[in-house]
Amino acid sequence: MHPIFEPAGNSASSKAIPIWFVTAASWNEAAGKLDASARAFAETSGFQPKPGCYLALPGSGGALNAILFGLENPDGPRDLFLPGSLAGLLPAGLYRFANAPHDARLACLAFALGAYRFTRYRKGEERNVRLVMPDGVDAEDLARIAEGVALARDLVNTPSNDMGPQELEDAARALAKRYGAQASCVTGDDLLKENFPLIHAVGRASSRAPRLIDLRWGDAKHPKVTLVGKGVCFDTGGLDIKPDSAMLIMKKDMGGAANVLALAHMVMDRKLKVSLRVLIPAVENSISGSAFRPLDIYPSRKGITVEIGNTDAEGRLVLADALALADEETPDLLIDMGTLTGAARVALGPELPPYYTDDETLAADIAKCAASERDPLWRLPFWGPYDSMLDSKIADVNNVSSGGFAGSITCALFLRRFVSKAKAFAHFDIYAWTPSAKPARPEGGECQAARALYALLKARYG
Repeated sequence: MHPIFEPAGNSASSKAIPIWFVTAASWNEAAGKLDASARAFAETSGFQPKPGCYLALPGSGGALNAILFGLENPDGPRDLFLPGSLAGLLPAGLYRFANAPHDARLACLAFALGAYRFTRYRKGEERNVRLVMPDGVDAEDLARIAEGVALARDLVNTPSNDMGPQELEDAARALAKRYGAQASCVTGDDLLKENFPLIHAVGRASSRAPRLIDLRWGDAKHPKVTLVGKGVCFDTGGLDIKPDSAMLIMKKDMGGAANVLALAHMVMDRKLKVSLRVLIPAVENSISGSAFRPLDIYPSRKGITVEIGNTDAEGRLVLADALALADEETPDLLIDMGTLTGAARVALGPELPPYYTDDETLAADIAKCAASERDPLWRLPFWGPYDSMLDSKIADVNNVSSGGFAGSITCALFLRRFVSKAKAFAHFDIYAWTPSAKPARPEGGECQAARALYALLKARYG
């Protein structure tokens, strides 16, 4: 159980402070249920039932009697995570929903996500705000989701001096130990011996050795689900160095790895009937005398030769070798996530990651789960005619397109070349960062796509 959640029905819950959700349309009816002194206080305080408006109503002797919180009218656009603001507004205490918000389940999840604080380097305020679970809400499932989100956020928020390839491996091994999974790792020059030349090429310039982290869990007889996450623990851009403004939050460039670990946590904690494999190529894209160079050509695990058009397009290189390994087992479902292209942000912004798949059933299921979980995703196409943008005159493929167009699509097309056997494949170009705080979504590292994919896997393999 998440520490913020309190089971319904115990003696303490009867003393919980009620939270009244009100809208412009329901305010008069809701006000009629308050006692005269509470109505008078709300009127004197100038409370307006607008989205996000909050008022604490005093009781006798100055005790807290109830909370008013404004929501959108039900017939218009609604942010179902808006109740997540309450976790940062309420004083310490135990609370309950006096009436139903627009979506009780997502409101409870938002409450937990809104309580998240990253306190590794600075102590946060101890608020001790708890919520009694409404009837019919699966608190255990919400707790595992909230814990997974917190794991992803913590990993992304940790600065690169404390979150290098070794520390990312440590995090994966800790998760494996918790759930009885097997974890192994190919490190440093052993990557060349084991035929992962692209991972080695990207990470070899750093003093922190590159590696491929491999986690396995579940019954081998169950459907095989493989998750691949980009683990670039810091990205300078390599010899095609980034400007300082673009390098500022590159600690988040392992966001794909953080999010597949969050999803793996949810899957294993739920004990879904899958044979799970998680692959994380963990590197630091640094600059030194051994850095890979523009126009270098490298083989890949798949046997495809790759010309380096830009060293700042390194994420797709490390994913390529990991995807080729995953594909060799012909998984039933192969998913990769990475913080890959600025083009995706230009097209869709930071809150709406694109995903790619040729499987129409999978595409529809992802869209359905993204909508129901309010974990926004938008499908973009593997647009075949753009494949020629990746042509190289002296290698099988270039790692970047010849022009400035369709950067996210051409990245997806590059990665698709390394997948041929998987029964279904989906690629996610995530951002893994919230630039400015929103309800239930504090500024900083973010979990994207994992909640939607967990809902999909739960529906398929629960």
